[in-house]
Formats: sequence, C-alpha cells, structure tokens
Amino acid sequence: MKNYSLLCDFYELTMSNGYLKNGFSEKTTYFDMFFRKVPDEGGFAVFAGLEQLCDYIKNLKFSDEDIDFLRKKGIFEEEFLKYLADFKFTGDIYAVPEGTPIFPYEPVITVKAKAIEAQLIETFLLLCVNHQSLIATKANRIVRAAQGRTVLEFGSRRAQGADGAVIGARAAYIGGCHGTACTLTDKLYDVPAGGTMAHSWVQMFDSEYEAFKTYCEIYPESTTLLVDTYDTLGSGIPNAIKVFKEILLPKGITNFAVRLDSGDISYLSKKARKMLDDAGLSCCKITASNSLDEYIIRDLMLQGAKIDTFGVGERLITAKSNPVFGGVYKLVAVEKDGEIIPKIKISENIGKITNPHFKKVYRLFDNNTGKAIADQICIHDETIDDTKPLKIFDQYNVWKSKTITDFTAKELLKPIFINGEQVYECPPINEVREYCLNQIETLWDEVKRFENPHSYYVDLSEKLWELKNKMLEEHKK
Repeated sequence: MKNYSLLCDFYELTMSNGYLKNGFSEKTTYFDMFFRKVPDEGGFAVFAGLEQLCDYIKNLKFSDEDIDFLRKKGIFEEEFLKYLADFKFTGDIYAVPEGTPIFPYEPVITVKAKAIEAQLIETFLLLCVNHQSLIATKANRIVRAAQGRTVLEFGSRRAQGADGAVIGARAAYIGGCHGTACTLTDKLYDVPAGGTMAHSWVQMFDSEYEAFKTYCEIYPESTTLLVDTYDTLGSGIPNAIKVFKEILLPKGITNFAVRLDSGDISYLSKKARKMLDDAGLSCCKITASNSLDEYIIRDLMLQGAKIDTFGVGERLITAKSNPVFGGVYKLVAVEKDGEIIPKIKISENIGKITNPHFKKVYRLFDNNTGKAIADQICIHDETIDDTKPLKIFDQYNVWKSKTITDFTAKELLKPIFINGEQVYECPPINEVREYCLNQIETLWDEVKRFENPHSYYVDLSEKLWELKNKMLEEHKK
C-alpha cells in the first residue's frame, strides 16, 4: 500500500502539534462520521470504503522523509515530530459493515482514540467513505432502474484519476453492478472484469464482416460484436447474423451478443431484436452503452427497449448528477477522569447541530414482513429490549410518534479496531455485494423511489433526545 500519512488536511497537523504542546495528546476523544443528505435526493445511501480504511489504519506511519518535510515547514515542535516518527494508531473504531443502507445524521463510523490519533485520520477516513459510498449509491440506483438486467461499470477512462477508476469500480460492484471494464480492479479486488472490442477494431479491417468474423474465430466463447460503427441496421446487425451462423452456431455456441453504442437505443434495440429473432437467433443478447444513467435506463425500460445488458460509464464512475457525498467527522465526546463528557456543535442551521455523546445505532425490523421500520440512535450504554413495545418519535416533531411491537432490534455499528488492532475481518467482495442487495430488500419500495422517496425515520432515544435538548438549553445561558 502507498504511504498516505501526509494525505491529510494541514490543519490536522497544526492542531495535533497544538494538542501535544497543551497536554491534550493523551485525552481520549470520540468522533462520529455521518452524512446529512442522500445524493440525488434519494431515500438512502450505501456505505462503502471500510476495507480501504482498515488498510490505511494498519499501515499508517510517518517515514523519515515525511518528518524531514514537516520539519522544513518551520512551525512544528521537535517533540511533535518525534511523536509522529513513533506514531501508531492505538484506538477503537466502530463502523457499519460495507454494503449497509445508511441514512442521514446517524453515525456510520465512530472513532474512540487519543486526540491526535483521532484527528490525524480524519481526511483519509472521509475520503474513503465519501467517495466509495457515493459511487455505490449511484450504482445501486442504476441497477434498480435496470430491473434485473445486467449492469456493467464502463467508466475508467472518464474517472477522476487512477484511484477514482479502480476504487470506483469496486464501489460500483458493491452497489450491485455485475462487473467492470477495469482490469486492475479485478486483479486487486476480485471484481469480475470483461470486455470485447472498440470501434477501432472494426475500422482496422477492410470490411465489417471480416472484423466480426476474425473476432469470433479468436474469442468464440465470449463474443460481443459492436454493430454501430457504420450502419447499425443496414450492415452491423446483418453482418453479425452472418458471422454468428457461419462461425459460432456450427460449434454449438449460443452465448453471444451485439452491442449498441450510439443512436436511438430504444428504437435500434427493438429493430435489432426483431432481425435477430427472424434469423433464428433469439439466443443473441443485446447490450447497450453510451452515456447511460438511472433515468435514461428507466425510460428505455418504459419504452419497451429490448436490452439485456447495460454498460454504464461516466455518469456512474463520476456520479455526475450529484458528485459529492457530504460525510462529515465531528467531535461528540471527550473523557475526563474516566468519565465520558458529551460535546455538541451548535448552529443556526438546524441540520448542522450534532448529536452528542458516544452512541450506538439500532435498526428495527418488523418480524412479520422483515422490513426495516426505523433506526434509533442511543447513548452507548442503552439497550433496546425488543420483547417489549417501543415508542419511537421524530426528534424535530416530537408529536409524531409510534409504538412498535413484534420487532427485532439489531445493532449496526460493529467493532473494527480495538486498542489499535483490527478485530473485524473484511469479507470477500462478492459477499459484500450480496449483503448489500439483501439489505436493500429490507427497505420498503417507497423508500427506494427515485423521486420524492418516503423519509425513513432515524430517531433519537428519549435519553439522548433529553441530553441534546438539555445541552442546547445550557448554551443559551
């Protein structure tokens, strides 16, 4: 893994230097990572990026070159530079598993660590989770729009940099894509990579027929022919039909496809489907690409487009319609003489007021339907007894309340690091993907709408709500 020790906002170093100078280096602190708004006005997001965060924490150290660079800045104490030279994360981290559907304002990561340790990991923690959660969320929207059709991630060449392409493809797979065009993502993360040809292959030959014939001869078991280089319906589909019958069918091969990459995809797919069926090639699949997203795919489905596979590139890998996942990292408590002292950030903007204290999050599932009812944020020492009725209420409109029965309460945050040692084994990527899709099935369809989704309730326990309001009142004085 690369050395990312200096991939941090400079203020994390200046604050840490100050903490050491003022005797705060041993102070135990609690930070929450949460987000405030679902991208694309959606009903939920998908948590991703935990595996890369774990790798970062395990390998975080400052090299001699790092220390020399910081010394040349001329503002850091030698004592602090020595501290960095011996640095090792020794704290605790709790997080929801990758692939979990998440909602605004609930902690998805909690860090309990000494002040400097907790501060120095802020930027990379946010970077990991913000980027991958954004792409996983977008991918899942696209996958849901495809209504069971295969979706492939095709965006490497349009991504924001190498890491954006490689890690973005990983996140897209977690969100539900079936594979990627990015070879390195397959090598590093076991995300299935595949691909066939570009227009240049067809143009390289003297004729479209010769290009198709040669490709089928080289790759008979995995042929997808790009049929729109010259004339999709006039030559592309007819030449593909001719080659399939001449080269593949005599070998008993029926697993092949054509790809549409331009023009009116809906119209062309329907015409192509009829031509293929009339030629006795109902087994031939149709793939479509070309600046697709969830809205275009949804419209194609409504128009009855005959598409089996979607290749989605730039609008997925960049989350073009809403390219920022606004996760934040806020101090929520400190320890003093062994006691946890809650902290709160107050703002005239209600959405920026934080929920104080070291907390846990429960997801409440209806035992009859298996569907998620709501999430409840509690103080760390609270437990929910799901054998008894539970009253939940809207933290901003407390008159909106509901008593639930016959439910199961499950804690979302799992221990990842304890005393600096990783205690959580990151599951294989295919298991993360399957877990994600299964967990999304526990959400009501109303929460999964693209427009005006139902607001899933994230409530505070009565104890936490009372603490928060008490602290707000005290700060008025």
